[in-house]
Amino acid sequence: MHEPTRTRTTEPARYGDPVLYPTAIRQPAMPLAELPPGVEIVTLPGGYRTLAYTQPAAPAVAPVGQPIPAWAKTTALLAPTVGGGIAAAGFGISYAAPGLIAMTNALWAAITLIAAGALAPLLLRAGRATGGRGGAPVQHVTQHITASGMFGRASGTLNNR
Repeated sequence: MHEPTRTRTTEPARYGDPVLYPTAIRQPAMPLAELPPGVEIVTLPGGYRTLAYTQPAAPAVAPVGQPIPAWAKTTALLAPTVGGGIAAAGFGISYAAPGLIAMTNALWAAITLIAAGALAPLLLRAGRATGGRGGAPVQHVTQHITASGMFGRASGTLNNR
């Protein structure tokens, strides 16, 4: 036997159904020229476009340029100069390093030579005072020589002390 077909009572509603999806009523469009002052068409966050009262935009004020202070100009001009000088000094020191090391060694040698020259007489005197030559007393000899005339005979005396 044939069973009657059942129809679903909860069928999805179609677009345009007056109960679930009413159709939008189209309002007549107003020309933009007829909008009163302070009213504009705005788009809301949901995407709807509507008329709204708006605040008048403040007149744009052109920014007034202020003169640059002299110290700022001077600093701006000196910054690359000082930086370039420091860079040049760094390169110069890196190229001069071997010569500076050699010069340092030469200066130390010169200081040693000066110190040895200044200390040598002091060390020699200290060695004599303690009897550095076997403890013999030091002899002083003075000699006086006199001569008369151009071809005269010279005579002299020796004094040992």
